[in-house]
Amino acid sequence: MFDVVILSLAEGAGPSVDACGPAGCGGCGSDSGSDSGSDSAEKESCAAPRVPVLECADALTKAGARVETITAGSDAEIDAVLARFDGPPRADGLTWPDVENKTRLVVASAVDGQLRAVLRRLVRRYAPPPSKRPGDLATGRTVPDLPPVALLPLDAAGTTDLAAQLGLPRTPAGVAAAVLNGPVRRLDLLRNDGGSVTVDGALVGGADDDGRAVAWRGRIEVDDKVLSDGSDPILACAIGNGGGYAEFDGLRLLTDGDPTDGRVEVAVAVPRIVKQGFRRGTKVQIEVRRARGRAVSVLPRDGELQFLDDGVGGSMTRKRSWWTEAGAWAVYAT
Repeated sequence: MFDVVILSLAEGAGPSVDACGPAGCGGCGSDSGSDSGSDSAEKESCAAPRVPVLECADALTKAGARVETITAGSDAEIDAVLARFDGPPRADGLTWPDVENKTRLVVASAVDGQLRAVLRRLVRRYAPPPSKRPGDLATGRTVPDLPPVALLPLDAAGTTDLAAQLGLPRTPAGVAAAVLNGPVRRLDLLRNDGGSVTVDGALVGGADDDGRAVAWRGRIEVDDKVLSDGSDPILACAIGNGGGYAEFDGLRLLTDGDPTDGRVEVAVAVPRIVKQGFRRGTKVQIEVRRARGRAVSVLPRDGELQFLDDGVGGSMTRKRSWWTEAGAWAVYAT
């Protein structure tokens, strides 16, 4: 039978887990997108009740699994859990996941940013330096297949998080069944040059004190296609691995978020002044430009630019790139 670790993130316990969310059960933080890409740039945490964790542990135990519940309060504590999934020593000295591992991981999270924090540490652990890229790493990938995880949503009523988008079980008993008996479903992962990852999507652009979008300028490219050359006023740019940022202020941006097609979908909302004829003045229409590809880059033209990445806030002042790692991570499904 399997050993199962249920990992939760503690509130206010370290640089990568240091925030709280609405009603004490969500997560917020600051991924500053700093040029250093340091661990201290990203903050996620949760003050969620742990009842679902206990219920999931009970269901797993009744099914015969050996269960350990861990609340990690720092990157080091997350890393100590992930080290259990290391494979045997390699001749090239790289740390690599063990494909035969009998330990299974459940990530209990109230928001996708917390799952992102764990996957970020997985990538940091197993991504080889470019100078040591091994011959057995798949073409088009910078990380090996990451160990699969089960998602345990702490918000049982959620309808828009990644677990809901993927149709994964939400009840503790359903999650336990998926961990022990469900198939593994491989998914795309977005990496970025700030040292982080994106499991769902990012929304680039800020808002004023009244919640209205503030226009900004930037050069946006998807592979070889230019969605904006930097001269257009832009209200929002959605970068979708899933469908979390499909709409912005009632406007449909992304058409079909698919985390299994090996591509990222990008949409840019640009306001246009349209003349309505003699004496009728003008009106503003929103043009949405879309493209799909393996990589996207955003170069701000007007200084600091705000963004949300898997619900975690940050800012950028230089070019930021995201690229797709097809099938890099996986979940236990039903």
